[in-house]
Amino acid sequence: MGHRLSKIYTRTGDTGTTGLGDGTRVPKTHGRIEAYGAVDEANSAIGMTLAVAGLPVNLVELLTEIQHDLFDLGGELAVPGYRAITQPQIDRLEQELDKLNEPLPMLKEFILPGGGPAAAACHLARTITRRAEREVWRLMETESVATEVPQYLNRLSDLLFVVARVLARHENGQEVLWKRKR
Repeated sequence: MGHRLSKIYTRTGDTGTTGLGDGTRVPKTHGRIEAYGAVDEANSAIGMTLAVAGLPVNLVELLTEIQHDLFDLGGELAVPGYRAITQPQIDRLEQELDKLNEPLPMLKEFILPGGGPAAAACHLARTITRRAEREVWRLMETESVATEVPQYLNRLSDLLFVVARVLARHENGQEVLWKRKR
């Protein structure tokens, strides 16, 4: 692959517009920009999770693969008509979710985000992923987006919740449970 970014700044966005992957100029507040921006944030938050030392190898591999998927998903949102996310990717998330959730104790209380640095970062990634999903649904009110895109984000947020539970146990052995005020 050649040099993709020989110059980081272009000044083309200085007027409040940005280019989609197909060359179309849109306002920086356009729904596609909001959607793939939230996906980029979720990817970055997963990167924060991965930056914590000593994570289980299986989770590092899983989260890294998800980061690649999210980059592809952002590309799908940035290029109208382009397809990158497929049902097998959603199926893979469901399989991983089931595998990781099976040994965890059943939930009897709500869990507060926390439990250790990696678990907390994973909870942050989960909430950003939920926002990305909402942004995609908002975009779908006016533009065509493949149904696999919000489905992937929905499964991913569920998976990140379970990964955060696993990481809380890995980091300090417990989750932070919500205590209802009486």
